Amino acid sequence: MRICISILRFSVLLSLLVNSTFSNAQSNKMTWDSLNIAGVKMRSIGPAFMTGRIADVAIDSKNESHYYVGVASGGVWETKNAGITFKSIFDGQKTYSIGCITIDENAGNLWVGTGENVGGRHIGFGDGIYLSKDGGTTWKNMGLKKSEHISKIVVHPTNPDI
Repeated sequence: MRICISILRFSVLLSLLVNSTFSNAQSNKMTWDSLNIAGVKMRSIGPAFMTGRIADVAIDSKNESHYYVGVASGGVWETKNAGITFKSIFDGQKTYSIGCITIDENAGNLWVGTGENVGGRHIGFGDGIYLSKDGGTTWKNMGLKKSEHISKIVVHPTNPDI
């Protein structure tokens, strides 16, 4: 639901931006400051790397209000209240680009594959697979550092070492 609301807000903002662009382009007075919409100032965020693309979502099977969101260019975020609030739990790692998240329910481990799982010039590279045995408080790189893109992690249903 939270993602749908954010998409709706983005769609409204984009529509206003496009309409403003066309109306201001004729008078040749469009500036970044003229695009101040409802208190949101527009700013340049660079040529290609933009956050917001959701790469994966992993939902706790024991509590559907608790889940993790992997952002293609923005790390891993955790919510314990169905998306009302989020906490970043992958800060401090060598990469910010996420390809997938897997919860190993039997062992209570959280696995993250880094490197966005799509192609294009806007993507971020990863540096392997990370494991957290404490819900995302600490992380250990488990290897595949040169893989660049990991799009799926499957854990054996009865043996967390496979």
